[in-house]
Amino acid sequence: MSTAASISRYPVPELEDLPEDLRTRILEVQEKAGFVPNVFLALAHRPAEWRAFMAYHDALLLKEGGTLTKGDREMVIVATSALNHCLYCVVAHGAILRIHEKKPLLADQVAINPLKADITPRQRAMLTFAMKVCTASDQVAEADFAALREHGFDDEDAWDIAAITAFFGLSNRMANVTAMRPNDEFFLMGRVPRNKAIA
Repeated sequence: MSTAASISRYPVPELEDLPEDLRTRILEVQEKAGFVPNVFLALAHRPAEWRAFMAYHDALLLKEGGTLTKGDREMVIVATSALNHCLYCVVAHGAILRIHEKKPLLADQVAINPLKADITPRQRAMLTFAMKVCTASDQVAEADFAALREHGFDDEDAWDIAAITAFFGLSNRMANVTAMRPNDEFFLMGRVPRNKAIA
């Protein structure tokens, strides 16, 4: 095992030493993205937990149906990860948000102050709910669901927003504790044309 201090404070397994199912998934991601996001390697320190983490991740982010777009989901992740001071998730999911929304400034705005970001009233209602789940879930009440309904969200959408927020609360805390470093590639993704980002 490698210590890979730049990725995690915990030992990071070499790709060839991983169980086949983890290695296959990581290689698929590498082929699609052009690099391996550090989260895949850092969390592979514990393969059983990696599998459980990825199963819930996929259930939330690859889900069919509902009114949340892929951009909406990433916006929730960026806003709540910023509240949790998670460098890895803000940077990595900020890149994905910029790509889905095709707005190079949006992720920074959402991370710093979602209430001032260039987003729609619908998205602002979604993030207001997500931020309350993130910081004061014990105070979520019927009025919060009613505010979402005014913008076309139903109770299943509220569950999705809450579940994404809660799941990334776990992710944020593990990324912080392990000192997980974002890949350098994430910082430029979605900001400049691809050919300029590579130069």
